[in-house]
Amino acid sequence: MFKECLDSVKENSPLIHNITNYVTVNDVANAILAVGASPIMADEKKEAAEITSICNGLNINIGTLNRNTIRAMLAAGKKAQSLNHKILLDPVGAGASTLRTKTALALISKIKFDVIRGNISEIKTLATGSGKTKGVDANIEDAVSESNLESAVAFAKNFAEKQNCVVAITGAIDLVSDGKKCFVIRNGKPQMGRITGTGCQLSGIMTAFICAGKNTLESSAAAVCAMGLAGEIAWQKMQEGDGNSTYRNRIIDALFNMTGTELEAGAKYEIR
Repeated sequence: MFKECLDSVKENSPLIHNITNYVTVNDVANAILAVGASPIMADEKKEAAEITSICNGLNINIGTLNRNTIRAMLAAGKKAQSLNHKILLDPVGAGASTLRTKTALALISKIKFDVIRGNISEIKTLATGSGKTKGVDANIEDAVSESNLESAVAFAKNFAEKQNCVVAITGAIDLVSDGKKCFVIRNGKPQMGRITGTGCQLSGIMTAFICAGKNTLESSAAAVCAMGLAGEIAWQKMQEGDGNSTYRNRIIDALFNMTGTELEAGAKYEIR
């Protein structure tokens, strides 16, 4: 199942329009290239809709908002929706500020997203209309764990059903649901949290996966497993003296070298 998802990205090389944050934009582009797709970054309102029209999918990330990028997100989102393109929202830091929260809520009210991907605190903020996050990180008390897994799966399913899309909640344990089924994924390394942008990279490659794949739920889960597995492979290659900068590069290298067969064998998940 996951082998076909990655193979399809490499075979079809979808072009992904990213309106993403400037902290991680280069790493997002390189991660998308690593899995075999092509990125384009354009956040000027005057060209956002036009750029989207030549792409296969749209990745909207609210990590570094300003008035111009908000207008560009809305313009590109409406255009992508009119063309039936795949659209993903990464509500980075929703709950950390009023602007971020209001922007994320406005986006989901005006644009039909195929996937919403964020940490548990961000997704809870979207579900309730308000909340608090630790900057752009999930609050510790919100974290999905074995002890609260059953309720977290129920929450993911309920929110996905309400939004009529796939919801991906990422953290130590990842949840990917379409409202009916939920993939519970245990790939990854805790050290990935020491790198700025692994979540942003995941949103970029997930958009590529859902553009190339036939099933949005399975394609989304495959992307989550691929990113987590890349973190595992990269960590195994770390040497004495290496730090988080090297780890970042090794993760991108692991994505570049990953085969569909390797992903299928290394994916750690169950379906609930």
